[in-house]
Amino acid sequence: MDIKNEILWRIYTVLALLVIVAVAIFFKTAQIQIIEGPKWKSKRDSLHVDLRPVKGERGSIMAKDGSLLASSLPFYEIRMDTRASAMTEKLFTENIDTLAGALVPFMTDRFSSKEDIKNYIIGARQSGNRYLFITKGVSYPDLQKIKEFPLFELGPYSGGIIINRLSRRSRPYKMLARRTVGYVTDRGAVGLEAYYNDRLKGESEEHLMQRVAGGYWVPLNDISEVEPKRGDDVVTTIDIDIQDIAGNALLKALKKHNANYGCAIVMDVETGAIRAIANIGKNTSGKYGEFYNHAIGTKSEPGSTFKLATMMALLEDKYVDLGDTIELNKGQYEFYGEPMQDASYHAMDSSTVRKAFEISSNVGLAKMAFDNYEKRGKRTQFVKRLRQFHLHEPTSIEIAGEKPPYLKSPDISQDKWSGTTIPWMAIGYEMETTPLQLLTFYNAVANDGRMMKPYLVSEIRRFGNAIETFSPEVIDEQIARPSTIQKAQELLEGVVENGTANNIKPLTYRIAGKTGTAQRNYSKIKKGEKLKYQASFAGYFPANKPAYSCIVVITDPEGQFYGSQVAAPVFKEIADRCYVKETNSQIPINKRPKVALNYRELPTYSIGYKEDYQTVLNYLGLEYNKKAKTTWTVMDVDSSAMILKPVIKTPKKVVPNVVGMGLRDAVFKLEEQGITVYVVNGKGKVVKQSVRPGVKARMGMRVYLTLK
Repeated sequence: MDIKNEILWRIYTVLALLVIVAVAIFFKTAQIQIIEGPKWKSKRDSLHVDLRPVKGERGSIMAKDGSLLASSLPFYEIRMDTRASAMTEKLFTENIDTLAGALVPFMTDRFSSKEDIKNYIIGARQSGNRYLFITKGVSYPDLQKIKEFPLFELGPYSGGIIINRLSRRSRPYKMLARRTVGYVTDRGAVGLEAYYNDRLKGESEEHLMQRVAGGYWVPLNDISEVEPKRGDDVVTTIDIDIQDIAGNALLKALKKHNANYGCAIVMDVETGAIRAIANIGKNTSGKYGEFYNHAIGTKSEPGSTFKLATMMALLEDKYVDLGDTIELNKGQYEFYGEPMQDASYHAMDSSTVRKAFEISSNVGLAKMAFDNYEKRGKRTQFVKRLRQFHLHEPTSIEIAGEKPPYLKSPDISQDKWSGTTIPWMAIGYEMETTPLQLLTFYNAVANDGRMMKPYLVSEIRRFGNAIETFSPEVIDEQIARPSTIQKAQELLEGVVENGTANNIKPLTYRIAGKTGTAQRNYSKIKKGEKLKYQASFAGYFPANKPAYSCIVVITDPEGQFYGSQVAAPVFKEIADRCYVKETNSQIPINKRPKVALNYRELPTYSIGYKEDYQTVLNYLGLEYNKKAKTTWTVMDVDSSAMILKPVIKTPKKVVPNVVGMGLRDAVFKLEEQGITVYVVNGKGKVVKQSVRPGVKARMGMRVYLTLK
């Protein structure tokens, strides 16, 4: 054989050997990965131990007095490693029957007998389940019992017990301030829970864990015996009693008027601390609950509650004074062809500035703003004053989601300023604000011009000790001249004493505030669609030395929709109950002369508003026969009970019969027909009217009433 062939033979031999080795390696690799894969993965998992993070316990959110608004309650989940490293077949077989019997009380939601539980665990062991679910929601005392069960008592290596420490967020007061307190979930986070999440969540701690089949990490030690690193506690400014008062009053009104949603906020005048913030609305099934924070996240055209800002701008610029006479034009006027009218007919050609504000005259306020700012070419000055009152700024409250206010400017082309902008802005349209932003402005008026930043959290605590304190923050020491503030306070008191909110005038203290009624869909209403309204009332109490400011906003009420009818009574209920709560400490009683009450027989016959009669009779606990189906009724007293009888409805444009009515009801019925009412003398019920009933009513007709 020559040398060349010998070399080739050797090369072929080596090549063949390489191919054989490669094929052998390929088949061995396939055997390890495919045939023996589960075996080696299990071996790998059993040897894979690492330090893994475990979440710390979440801190609590507390009310002003330390009551828990949200707190984490620890509980435990029990699982089982049915293939634990030291669990022999003998150990398993000897203990599985008694273990299944002991687990019956904890697994009745899924299994009906001990045998079912036994078969469940045996099947899991046969399939190699190393993370079998047993039960969850276990309390610490029950956990100690479970740890003593047969097999489990041998620990994680021989008994296979796996203990996971979990927690659930508990809210002892349920719906109370629920949206403000908020939540943190995998799908999102809102409220104080979200804003202070980094402080509340606590520190993660590392525990030695083993990875088992399926990728699960199992603690190697008893995690229940390790004290978790707890997060900080957040102490809010919320007063539980006032929050409860506000929430209940709001919910009652929403149900009464079948409204879509509403909010009520109570703020400490001196500091800006929020004592209550209730947000209640309907869900898709029509049930009421706290689903969205409308107080900070919903901005809208406020309507007449904004008239306070308009009046303060006029007073600040010294364009008007409270005693000046202004034109009301019987409550109807056109601005560049756009008609405006007052909410109710009053037939007054003119009045004082004070009176126009008290009756909430749209025409009166709009004409004053139009004549002094639009006609004089001082559009920018009007906006400048509104900005001076910080109505263009958000409050920066400690909750995400606050909507910024919208205030038009003549210098911004996108704002589409026109000749009608000022008159409509003057009465609370063509601009938007949230309830909290508007309340911050009213609170400044109550606080003699000093504007405070509203806040919800007073301190952060760690292990019961304050580690960070939040003090009241001043936004502006004086938003307007003291004389302007004083006159604004007089106007707000006049609304309740003599104006649109006279129906909520208290007997023992004084309220100052302003009603508001805004049409919501006026610009895009479809044919046949009903107008939607927002009723509101903003103010403070007691008027002589304000302790709390408050705003109530109710959206889309049915039937009644005026702020005086829908929102003001809620404000009154909140104020009354706060007054009773605080009279012995903070809120001073307004000194008024006591009225001597004389007992006398109930009137045998009178006419009036049915709901008023029912309220009085229910309060007195008197039985009555509910015969009347009409809004206005006759109350007749027979020998045994009160009887409410229907009143024949007066045709439109006809003078009604008001004899037997109280003055308030009589004025309402007559003014409803466009009649001007004058009282001759007396007090009590109407005994005589100057124009006989049934006569055709004419616009501007005068009727004189005699009371006795």
